[in-house]
Amino acid sequence: MSMGWLAAGWRGRLVAVCTLAGLMALPAYAERAEGVLAVSAGAAEAAASAPSIYGLDTLMPVPGSDVTGAEVVEAEAAVEFDRGNVSWYGGRFHGRRTASGERFDMYALTAAHPTLPFGTRIKVRRLDTGQEIEVRINDRGPHARGRILDLSRGAAQALGVLQAGEAAVALLKP
Repeated sequence: MSMGWLAAGWRGRLVAVCTLAGLMALPAYAERAEGVLAVSAGAAEAAASAPSIYGLDTLMPVPGSDVTGAEVVEAEAAVEFDRGNVSWYGGRFHGRRTASGERFDMYALTAAHPTLPFGTRIKVRRLDTGQEIEVRINDRGPHARGRILDLSRGAAQALGVLQAGEAAVALLKP
């Protein structure tokens, strides 16, 4: 055993053992659906003879690919679930309790929605400019007809709605 193995501590050894056990359970070539990366049986033997600090460097590129061991992760497309107008609120509510029980901070990136659970994070995309921000639901509202969301002053400023007071947006799941 090398000194690196002993110096890694119990967490490092646990990661290395779990990684090795997972690799030994794989068939000779376990290709991803896209065929970008593969793990060979030889990689499992190499990991057993010289475990790394993290035990994560056993992925090898598929012959002929231009990937150098880094896994390609595709971002999920955000799903739109509502469209409408937003407005903002701030000044006179700053420091007061919201419907969720927390104190309202008009400079935070928060919003009021009539039904979404408190703590839910959503993306708000302005339809005319394409600007997006992520806000956390912490209050109930809006209390004006024809609006789907009330942004805090900070969120309205980040989205560029502060001067206009109202804008058409799409609400997206992040």
